[in-house]
Amino acid sequence: MKRPLVILTGPTAVGKTALSVALAKAIDGEIISADSMQVYRHMDIGSAKVTEEEMAGVPHHLIDVLDPTEEFNVVLFQQMARQAVEEICRRGHIPILVGGTGFYIQALLYDIDFTENDKDTALRRSLEEIAGRDGPEALYERLRAVDPESCESIHAHNVKRVIRAIEFYEKTGKKISAHNHEQRQNDSPYRFAYFVLNDDRDRIYQRIDERVDLMMEKGLVEEVRALQKMGCRRGMVSMQGLGYKEILSCLEKEITLEEAVYLIKRDSRHFAKRQLTWFRREKEVIWIEKNVFDHDSQKILDFMQDFLREKALIL
Repeated sequence: MKRPLVILTGPTAVGKTALSVALAKAIDGEIISADSMQVYRHMDIGSAKVTEEEMAGVPHHLIDVLDPTEEFNVVLFQQMARQAVEEICRRGHIPILVGGTGFYIQALLYDIDFTENDKDTALRRSLEEIAGRDGPEALYERLRAVDPESCESIHAHNVKRVIRAIEFYEKTGKKISAHNHEQRQNDSPYRFAYFVLNDDRDRIYQRIDERVDLMMEKGLVEEVRALQKMGCRRGMVSMQGLGYKEILSCLEKEITLEEAVYLIKRDSRHFAKRQLTWFRREKEVIWIEKNVFDHDSQKILDFMQDFLREKALIL
């Protein structure tokens, strides 16, 4: 019998956190975070990390488990998430995967094989040198030349993923986007329901702007300054997160605070667009358009529970 798995995702600032907690309470679930930043301790404001009060007693996994100086990637996420699913199921509860990192969700859902030859690191070092010397955009254009499809879902400043995609192509002669597409055709090892929460674009953009303003009020600059004092620097995976790299540039006097806030808002909107592009390519997705439910959380919750009962994921 396959393990049950409920997925709740959607663009940034759409309202996943509150809905996921309500769903977990309703179906006796535990939440596994599919967020590449909330995994880090001391990175609360910029990652819009769920607070203890918002958790409302619902167990959450893969939050505050690494220091910002440690590296986090999709392979590590896949291992940790698999283990969390097993533990949650052993307790007789329903695992609910929540977050906006589509690549991570896909990795767990279809058990994607990331096996690759890591013994030869010369190419990776060479690509890292190019990024350091000529900037991430130069590397991004190199990827675009061989695998433009990957550029639709990978941001130019996500140097690690850009390098991995180029490296995969150079070593195998195959596009990583094609490889991932093939892996998505795998039969999932889970009995799953894959919900994507969405809203009108203008509402999402407004919520993004409001969220960034709130982050600034809560002390995002002070949070990044504290991380800087802990030894966090530009090249680290943790400091590539939206909000962190911009404020870091501000603290290093490269841009003004006003410019940093503008860039965070602009790039968050771009990120939301890329997330939706990714989710539209996924199969067996149940779209939840908030306007169809009159933005009524209870109606959305009822719909999700009815669907899960039909799929025999809950009683």
